[in-house]
Amino acid sequence: MLESIEHYEKHIALLTDAAVEIIHQDDTLSQQLQSLVSAKGIGQTSTIAILAEFSILPKDMKAKQVSRYAGLYVKPSQSGTSVNGASRISKAGNAYLRAALFMPAMSAVQHDENAKAFKDVLVGRGKKKIQANVAVMRKYLTGLWSVYLSGEIFHSSKLFSPEHKKT
Repeated sequence: MLESIEHYEKHIALLTDAAVEIIHQDDTLSQQLQSLVSAKGIGQTSTIAILAEFSILPKDMKAKQVSRYAGLYVKPSQSGTSVNGASRISKAGNAYLRAALFMPAMSAVQHDENAKAFKDVLVGRGKKKIQANVAVMRKYLTGLWSVYLSGEIFHSSKLFSPEHKKT
């Protein structure tokens, strides 16, 4: 069993190295990689996955469209005209992009004071912790999409402004 784990870890390392090498051969991709890595909570592995998913999207997509593509929009649950259930994220979108954003959002809540304050306010308003984490994922997704398009460095203060943190 340990041999199998070591075998897969070696393959993962080789594939990661190959992906980074391909990215560094293209100036635009290299700049985008550096821009995405600048976000707290986003490491090289997550960045490679996010960059791969972003690179196939049309550049004229708006942030809301990217959120829908990833399946991170709220889908109301209704049955008939009088029964309203709890709203949920749709999950009808790209599962790879959602998976690539989950752990970075959790890490951002721990290491970025803006993301933490945003989550705390949402929980204070009665949202469940997982709902607040998904909200951070969506915010991060829109910020990362903007950074991907512009090539600028990620600043969470642009996403989580004081008006987002009001109770």
